[in-house]
Amino acid sequence: MIETILYKTLLVPVIAVIGIALGLLYKGIDRRLAARMQARTGPPIVQPFRDVKKLMLKENIVPRTAVKWIFNLMPVVALSASIVILLYLPVGGFTPVMEGHGDLILVLYLLIIPSLALVIGGFASGSPYATVGAQREMVTMLSYEFPLAISIVSIAWLLSSLNPGLAVFSLGVISGTPVFGLVGPLGFVGLAILFLVLLFVMPGQLGKVPFDAAEAETELAGGVLVEYSGRNLALFYLADAVKTIVLASLVIALFLPFGLSGPMGLTGALGTAADALFYLVKLFAVVFAGSTFIRVAVARLRITQVVKAYWGYATFMALLGLMLIVIDVFSRVV
Repeated sequence: MIETILYKTLLVPVIAVIGIALGLLYKGIDRRLAARMQARTGPPIVQPFRDVKKLMLKENIVPRTAVKWIFNLMPVVALSASIVILLYLPVGGFTPVMEGHGDLILVLYLLIIPSLALVIGGFASGSPYATVGAQREMVTMLSYEFPLAISIVSIAWLLSSLNPGLAVFSLGVISGTPVFGLVGPLGFVGLAILFLVLLFVMPGQLGKVPFDAAEAETELAGGVLVEYSGRNLALFYLADAVKTIVLASLVIALFLPFGLSGPMGLTGALGTAADALFYLVKLFAVVFAGSTFIRVAVARLRITQVVKAYWGYATFMALLGLMLIVIDVFSRVV
């Protein structure tokens, strides 16, 4: 027991470093690809690492009107929460460090914390621009939570209907049970719709175009982050990088958990390496589809359009996907 606790404790900083490094790397790839798609050269892939280094060396300015302890605490909370979520996700084919019953619901709650920290930090800054940005971030957060919850709970319901004995709210169990192989044609279409809904939720969770109304530099001069600088801004930047990996890993665990070692008959270290490399490929594909492509293809939406997109279109599609899965399951049972 003590050995297990010590082992998991030692794994936490390792996973944190890997999550931050992967997040910054994929941020660099995302910026480079977006630039190429817009016929620009773009920054080097290592630019996010340089940005963080530069911000860490710059002066950390706190506004006189700010509630200082809250203003300084929120970046730490955002990064810490993002790293904690990683501990519950099966990353690269490895078992989650904090695997347990009900961790799927816990992850749903933890996903709110980085956005909530951003909102509280914006309000605590005392800036009118940041206050408007925080209000927009709060509205956006309330908008995408409903389709996100429907999509995730639908997977748990599917597994509980087909395998009543499974711990369906465990991400470890879900990632070990590829859902696309459990359903018929209607259910397959329903799962595909839910998959697309989660990809559509990703840019809202990450505050990317077209759902970046909370920052909107041309309107709010940076919005919710306008008063942040130096180390605090770097921590929010790192939290966003880790959250990118978190959301992509969650999508992979729910819909694309398969690896290469089984089909290729690989075992031992070779099989582990193959699954880890394949995970990186899947991670790239999900980040590209859920972040890069959408923000290049669509212009920024107004906050009212953001609410309509999530509460209207995304929620309707999520409910449609759930309905198709329900019809498929009951038709097969009958």
